[in-house]
Amino acid sequence: MDVDATVKKAGALAREYEKTCTGCAQSVVAGLMDALEAGNDDVFRAASGLADGIGLTGDGSCGALTGAALVIGLLFGRERKDHKDMMKPMKSYLMCQALHQDFIAQYGSCRCHDIQNKLMGRSFNLLDPKDLAAAVKSDMMEHCSGVAGRAAARAAELILAQKTAIEK
Repeated sequence: MDVDATVKKAGALAREYEKTCTGCAQSVVAGLMDALEAGNDDVFRAASGLADGIGLTGDGSCGALTGAALVIGLLFGRERKDHKDMMKPMKSYLMCQALHQDFIAQYGSCRCHDIQNKLMGRSFNLLDPKDLAAAVKSDMMEHCSGVAGRAAARAAELILAQKTAIEK
């Protein structure tokens, strides 16, 4: 597998999905799953409620970040049979921590409204028709698709680095 091509593909797919389909968490999940050729509709469906800081509230972690964390957990997380082994999920914790740190370095926060403020100068209540129209006018789709693409690419880097380390 060409790592650079896969990372770029994950980012490009997530960006395109966010622009055309919306749902930042699902867009990142779909981009990663497609680029990594790892399908799981249950994880895609589970990401549905995570858009715009959880349930379109803007008040939680960015959906692109949580979507990427879901895929990392799917691929490297602890299984139910190992639930009592608190060391089993450590690999996924560390990978998600690296992704979180990337968000903090890039955007100063992982909170959806904070990222909106940084990129667009304000945050939006996407459940309010006037705010939704303002978000579209402010080119939110372009801004958020960039966040989704970056999150998917970074997650793909982390995933592929971990897979390479395991294979050695």
